[in-house]
Amino acid sequence: MDWRDEGVLLSVRRHGETSAIIEVFTAEHGRHAGVVRGGTSRKIAPVLQPGAQLDVTWRARLEDHLGSYTVEPLRSRAGVMADRLALAGLNAICALLGFVLPEREAHIGLYQRSVTLLDLLERTDAWPLAYLRWETNLLEELGFGLDLTRCAVTGTREDLAYVSPKTGRAVSRDGAGEWASKLLPLPMCLLGQGPVTDADITQGLRTTGFFLGNWVAPSLGNKPLPAARQRLVDLLARQG
Repeated sequence: MDWRDEGVLLSVRRHGETSAIIEVFTAEHGRHAGVVRGGTSRKIAPVLQPGAQLDVTWRARLEDHLGSYTVEPLRSRAGVMADRLALAGLNAICALLGFVLPEREAHIGLYQRSVTLLDLLERTDAWPLAYLRWETNLLEELGFGLDLTRCAVTGTREDLAYVSPKTGRAVSRDGAGEWASKLLPLPMCLLGQGPVTDADITQGLRTTGFFLGNWVAPSLGNKPLPAARQRLVDLLARQG
């Protein structure tokens, strides 16, 4: 069994004295693990950095075996190392993908959006908003999409201000009434509207984080969300 694909390196762990096991989110084969022989060597180890874009060839005797990788670097994304916030973003993206994606299941649309977001980390300071939108797309990709089109109570599309933690649907100020304190905030940036501040993005991430932690995580065995995501949220909150 063998195939060749392009992918984003999500994680690396040592295997034996000289090898490494890597997980790569590939375009056609999803999240896929394999052994890199000599992965701890001076030649290969610098290539195996989370977030790196790789050309990979996977081989195994049988399809259900762990198999082995040969890798060629395409983009290192090492430029984010000099930016603490961008590095936190890269780590959060890789950690969440490794956490939520089933093994060996293709998610081509999510793959393309993830690569685009990773490329933005080095190119613009506006990437946190793109990251928030990526998380909403991630929820949708996993079958837990939010419905923010109209109020779940009144049906109006106007003055939407909250999200129901039970249904993931938007609620207007009038519709919320005395229950407003029990609802999640719905900043305009989640609706693609208005000027956006760091505080708005942080507020949006607290809402998407609720559904990642209370809807997605339980479906995966109730493991806690990766700490890398919370570190990003904390950094954005301090910056805002």
